[in-house]
Amino acid sequence: MPITTIDPKTALVVIDLQSTIAQLPAVHPFDEVLGNAVTLADAFRARNLPVVLVNVGGRATGRTDQTGGQPAGKMDLPDGWSDLLPALNQQPSDKTVTKYTWGAFHNTGLAEHLEELGVTQVVICGVATSMGVESTARQAHEHGFHVTLAIDAMTDTRLEAHENSVTRIFPALGETGTTADVLAQLSA
Repeated sequence: MPITTIDPKTALVVIDLQSTIAQLPAVHPFDEVLGNAVTLADAFRARNLPVVLVNVGGRATGRTDQTGGQPAGKMDLPDGWSDLLPALNQQPSDKTVTKYTWGAFHNTGLAEHLEELGVTQVVICGVATSMGVESTARQAHEHGFHVTLAIDAMTDTRLEAHENSVTRIFPALGETGTTADVLAQLSA
């Protein structure tokens, strides 16, 4: 479904655009994804709308196939792991959220922060589409926010995972469109 409106109190939530994750293989040109996210952040700031920059500082401690059935525990991450990309031009007015699960709402205070600001809608972008972006969109929807997903400002490491999220999951959680679609609605 195309983007029908942007509420007067909408926040931009940018997922995991940080130095180490930017070096992972991506199915879409990362510079374009980052450029679209920066364009959105600049537009939101210009309209005094909240910008939330999310980074990941670890992972949940449960057993997974990827951890050989052992609890993940606290991760020793290299220096600079969670550093946001300089192109985001982080501002003092931006809210920074560090998450330890795929989604940005779990145990971070993000929902309460947005509710205090009177936010009713979130526009989400970032990486990875099928993990951090999708999990955050699910959580935002569960918290009762209108969800909009800027699909040209996100990417994944696997094309089939990205396409599954965009074509099957996101339409059940909110509205999807391009950066230009979001900007057009912001200007309407």
